[in-house]
Amino acid sequence: MHPSRSARPTIGVGEDDLVTGDAVALRVPAAGPGLRVASGAIDVAVGGLLLLGLSIAFGGVLGDLDDAAGAALVLTTVVTTLVILPAAVETLTRGRSLGRLVTGTCIVRDDGGPVAFRQCLTRSLVGFLEIWGTSGAVAFCAVVLTARGKRLGDLAAGTYAVRDRLRLQLPPPVPPAPELSAWAATADIAPLPDGLSLATRQFLHRRDGLEHVARARIAQELAATVAQHVMPLPPPGTHPEALLQTVVAERGRRDAERLVRDAATRHRVLPHL
Repeated sequence: MHPSRSARPTIGVGEDDLVTGDAVALRVPAAGPGLRVASGAIDVAVGGLLLLGLSIAFGGVLGDLDDAAGAALVLTTVVTTLVILPAAVETLTRGRSLGRLVTGTCIVRDDGGPVAFRQCLTRSLVGFLEIWGTSGAVAFCAVVLTARGKRLGDLAAGTYAVRDRLRLQLPPPVPPAPELSAWAATADIAPLPDGLSLATRQFLHRRDGLEHVARARIAQELAATVAQHVMPLPPPGTHPEALLQTVVAERGRRDAERLVRDAATRHRVLPHL
């Protein structure tokens, strides 16, 4: 988070929310302890079976090696099977494993982005100790006690598990007020701050469920703040909700046109990209 915003969190945005370019918060719930334990048990079983199979395969070879070479082979097999391979699989599948595919979860960064090999390797290294070294007791306690169900590997890597079988639905776009179409076409409407934009959109989508007096008061307060970002001001007597609708809709239209122009420019200058 930018330092200047740390003292003023975005209105209505929780720690598990992602915010789109339109300042719409999307809830990305963390996987619960039950899902984490289930996916972890499947992954542990797969890792144990793989390690058992390799032990049987290398059993004949160990008898022909001296103690030092045999110990090195065993250590290499264990580290590769329980640390390197899980980290590589997580990286290639963007935070998934067999257990997470079954339970519908995946690992993401704390900011919601995809994990990189560095984070996956950190999780595997710490997981080797907290899962295999303690039979999963430490990992289970951490998942139950931490806010987003993080085990120690997640705390060290800056990751957590989310449910990825949810359909995130964006609210429908807000239509502009017809009586302000002429004003909006020529007005200078600056981009709204994230908190104000989110608060305005949430009000417009939830206003029908508000009590009449509260709805009018909130609309008046938001309109007074939004009016500071437009020039010239709307015609006298404009309804506060009409101003909010038109500003949100017009900013969305202009931003969409800007993105199209930027994409066309990039394609013209760098066609190979």
